[in-house]
Amino acid sequence: MDHGMMTMATMTATAAGAAATGVSKGGMGGMGSGNGCKISMLWNWNTIDSCFIASSWKITSKGVFAGSCIGVLLLVIVLEMLRRSVKEYDRYLINKHLQSLAAARGAPSPKSVSDDGSHVPKCPAVVNQGYRPTVFEQAIRALLHMLQFAVAYFVMLLAMYYNGYIIICIFLGAYIGSFIFHWEPLGGGQQTSASKEATVCCG
Repeated sequence: MDHGMMTMATMTATAAGAAATGVSKGGMGGMGSGNGCKISMLWNWNTIDSCFIASSWKITSKGVFAGSCIGVLLLVIVLEMLRRSVKEYDRYLINKHLQSLAAARGAPSPKSVSDDGSHVPKCPAVVNQGYRPTVFEQAIRALLHMLQFAVAYFVMLLAMYYNGYIIICIFLGAYIGSFIFHWEPLGGGQQTSASKEATVCCG
């Protein structure tokens, strides 16, 4: 091995050692970035200088942190609103389909999916056959699902910072959102939302 190759090998080994040292200093327990962000992969109660998602979301004051907590709370409430909107849109499509069938047959409009859950389907055969949405209706359903999926993953990424305050805001948002948007009648031949949505993470 000539002198040039030995020098190159030495430089490579030195660079690898420096990189390994940097990783060991950063660690999984807590690390800082070049812009002064506090990032921890363990449970923490960090406030000032914490960063979430991107370096541009840096907590520079207590007011910014309070605003971030309120934003996370509202984000989870929006997630619960999207969950309810998916169910309501499907309910709307089924009712519209049944009404169109009743109008075509000249019969009174059956109501199989009611807001209070107290109505029994008058056309069980039609309901059991199901209704295949049009391309436009399915596009709307897919859009609602995508939005729900995206917001759920954004919330999951926030939770992975293990910040106690942020996680508490996520829990409170789920409670408030569920209280507002999932307050609906139980029974009446319909499954409860809990039986349909056994898991709440990631859409």
